[in-house]
Amino acid sequence: MKKKQSPETRTFQENLERLEEISRLLEEENDLEISIQLYEEGVELTKLCYEKLKNAELKITELKSNVNLVSPSEK
Repeated sequence: MKKKQSPETRTFQENLERLEEISRLLEEENDLEISIQLYEEGVELTKLCYEKLKNAELKITELKSNVNLVSPSEK
C-alpha cells in the first residue's frame, strides 16, 4: 500500500496535478464542508507552488548573474 505523501514532500508537478483535481472537484456539486476542505487544501497547495516558483526564479536570476560575471575570455 502506497503511503500518502504530504504536500511539502511531493514534487511541484504532483502538487499542480492535485490543484487541477481540486479545481475539477469544486466544480462538481459537493457538500459545503467538503468544498471548504478542498478550498483550504487548494490555498495551501497554491502557497507551496508559488514558493517553489519563487525559489526557482531566484536560482535562475543568481545563475544568470554568475554567467554575466564571467568575462568573454573565460567562457
